[in-house]
Amino acid sequence: MSEKTIQEIGHLIKNCEYTIALSGAGVSTPSGIPDFRSANSGLWETYDPFEVASLNSFRYNPGKVYNWLRPLVKLIINASPNSAHKGLAQLEEDGYLQKIITQNVDSLHQKAGSNNVLEVHGSFRTLTCTSCFKQYRSSAFIDTFIQDGELPRCRSCQRVLKPDAILFGEQLPAQTWLQAVEASRRCDLLIVIGSSLEVIPVAGLPMRAIDNGAHLIILNQQETYMDIRADIILREDVAVTIPAIVNEVLGG
Repeated sequence: MSEKTIQEIGHLIKNCEYTIALSGAGVSTPSGIPDFRSANSGLWETYDPFEVASLNSFRYNPGKVYNWLRPLVKLIINASPNSAHKGLAQLEEDGYLQKIITQNVDSLHQKAGSNNVLEVHGSFRTLTCTSCFKQYRSSAFIDTFIQDGELPRCRSCQRVLKPDAILFGEQLPAQTWLQAVEASRRCDLLIVIGSSLEVIPVAGLPMRAIDNGAHLIILNQQETYMDIRADIILREDVAVTIPAIVNEVLGG
């Protein structure tokens, strides 16, 4: 890891007025949560997402979707924030990071102490009835689901509840998405952290930022389509690079 590159990133962060982070699965893999798209290790190398994680498959066979989700939800519930999550929370607390837009559904940014988080792909914290639209906290159902595989059902109409994590074929939460777009247009620095920028429409947010004159930093181990437009690229483990950046910003 280049000390000069860390210094350059720290300089940009300290000299920008409105910095946002766009985080992907690479932020949470150090916490033991698998990503979806990495070659040879991503979940979609083994599973067809349209079979086990689409809105259409949930409508016709929610049990199949929940069977696939069960071990993943267990990992998420038991996961702890890593040094990348904690470092971003520290930057926010000290006024250097204004917002996090995350593609992750694990809520680890919030667990680490971040307050200004936009979950554009939803989360597993809540469940919603697709019939009467009543919403519940997942904590009321999670233990019996993980231990016994019992499907969570609406207490009003007994329909199977859908997790509020976004499935394939499902629209993003409208208000959250509009806030993410506005933050991307407003920022003068966007930092991509642990995202391959392959999932539309979120992958288009860095372009919105650049089109409005923002700087772009990419912290990701694989190439992205935006590399050619980035001011700085660092292909290292974000659980190592983020703490180094935080030390540079807060101690430099």
